Amino acid sequence: MSKTPRKSPKLPNDLQLGRAVEWPTSPEQAKLDRVPNPQKDTNYVVRFTAPEFTSLCPITGQPDFAHLMIDYVPGQWLVESKSLKLYLASFRNHGAFHEDCTVEIGKRVASAIKPKWLRIGGYWYPRGGIPIDVFWQTGTLPKGVWVPEQGVAPYRGRG
Repeated sequence: MSKTPRKSPKLPNDLQLGRAVEWPTSPEQAKLDRVPNPQKDTNYVVRFTAPEFTSLCPITGQPDFAHLMIDYVPGQWLVESKSLKLYLASFRNHGAFHEDCTVEIGKRVASAIKPKWLRIGGYWYPRGGIPIDVFWQTGTLPKGVWVPEQGVAPYRGRG
């Protein structure tokens, strides 16, 4: 029994997907693309994991490293993953505190796709001997949606 292939959605022509683009030099310059959610009538969770996120300390200019987890329940839109990768990479030369980076990313993604619910966990590696974990969320988690734990262990050093 052959199944009829699902028709590809009509995507905007200005997406970064499928073509060469310049790396953005700052988060403000980065473009965050969205695409239509083909399952908009179903509540489900999308997870993005960025285990090698980097930014710069705004005071010393030294690199900071984090493991970011973004979970969201989409509405009409999905965040396009290539544009998210470029957006996150734009922080590599951006000076901001851990809290600012984490919350800024969560707000920017939420603004772009208007999810039903979104949370971001920023698990930052130690700076000055102290690891900093930052959490932000928006919206209301729809009833009955299963959201797995983020699963990032607290920093234990040499343990």
